[in-house]
Amino acid sequence: MLDLKWIRENPDILQKGLKAKGVKADVAGLLQLDKEKRTLLKQVEDLKAERNKVNQEISRLKAAGSPADAIINDMKSTSQKIKDIDKKVGDIDEKIGNWMLSVPNIPHESVVCEPGNKGNKVVRTWGEPRKLEFKAKNHVDLMGGGKGAEGEYLSMGKGTLISGSAFPVFLDKGALLERGLINFMIDLHVSKHGYKEVWPPALANRGAMTGTGQLPKLEEDMYRLRDEDFFLIPTGEVPVTNLYRGQILHEEELPIRHVAYTPCFRREAGSYGKDTQGLSRVHQFDKVEMVKIVKPEDAVTELEELVENAEAVLKALELPYRVVQLGSGDMSFAASKCYDLEVYAPGMDRWFEVSSCSTFGDFQARRMNLRFRREGGGKVEFAHTLNGSGVALPRTVLCLVENFQTKDGGIDFNNFPKALRPYLSYSRESL
Repeated sequence: MLDLKWIRENPDILQKGLKAKGVKADVAGLLQLDKEKRTLLKQVEDLKAERNKVNQEISRLKAAGSPADAIINDMKSTSQKIKDIDKKVGDIDEKIGNWMLSVPNIPHESVVCEPGNKGNKVVRTWGEPRKLEFKAKNHVDLMGGGKGAEGEYLSMGKGTLISGSAFPVFLDKGALLERGLINFMIDLHVSKHGYKEVWPPALANRGAMTGTGQLPKLEEDMYRLRDEDFFLIPTGEVPVTNLYRGQILHEEELPIRHVAYTPCFRREAGSYGKDTQGLSRVHQFDKVEMVKIVKPEDAVTELEELVENAEAVLKALELPYRVVQLGSGDMSFAASKCYDLEVYAPGMDRWFEVSSCSTFGDFQARRMNLRFRREGGGKVEFAHTLNGSGVALPRTVLCLVENFQTKDGGIDFNNFPKALRPYLSYSRESL
């Protein structure tokens, strides 16, 4: 949520920022509502001051044994005026609140402002896309074709039988690979990058979903429970960031860095006709999420570090990738600056986003009333929030199996990156 005082003072900057995100909003209408509200508040303040004076006069008259009926009747009229104005203020507050919740964050000053994906730019790359000496297969054929002694590792058909289309089922070593990747990434972020692990709920209430900006804008893409106002989480960002909703933190507690594994659920209502083959776009997927809560002056540096933490996963997995800074037209509703990490998959011959790392400024913190107080006291301030995939599955599985496929059309798990191999066995010495 944006700051209304800032909007009052910077309407032109807001208009420019909204245009950069491809959004039309009646800023003049909002400012008119705000002006009306402040006028009404002044009126009601004057009426209440008048009422207080008259109440004192009534008390004086009663103490003196003098009649006060006429003044009391006049006061009833004043009280009704106050009630009427309070109702008008409440109605205006609701309209302003709805407006504020529906308007996106504006781009950071360093973001290229262009429509769509025109402002996206590759800022760095790592590794070279693999050129296989044979015709590459895609991950569906590799994992679902049943070729080789290990058999089938992925079934989209069984998922359709249970839930519907775009719900994958991982089998045997496919399931082991999914779980192994999750454990590997959590271990890396905790032991090497200083994150504290949490295991949050996979259901979030409306307040939590509104706090991180999924509602009301993206409600169509969410899975909602029929009988209760709960949603299946679309990302671990929602429950982890909302751990601190409504709190005032101490400066020494910042930065807070959390990592969490969660299942994620998205209806992908607008995805018709987009990449929907196999694991490229699904309704349920696993993700390891990194979340940060920081002081405002540290947010930009913390974003760069967040991206490096996600990159460390891809380097360890020996996957060629590129880092793309998104332009304004391709950023999410709540983000003010964002980087995507994309990995090359030779079987499908394209780049897949496996991580998106964003800073939101105080946009989410205002929506969830997340503040902090600096050492030595003083006025509380809104914290800044960040999050990033560290990284998302199952596209990482897609890219891994396509990059490490064998000439005979199979998957050699023993040839997977060294960092991952300890997680790809059911044998444990401790068992």
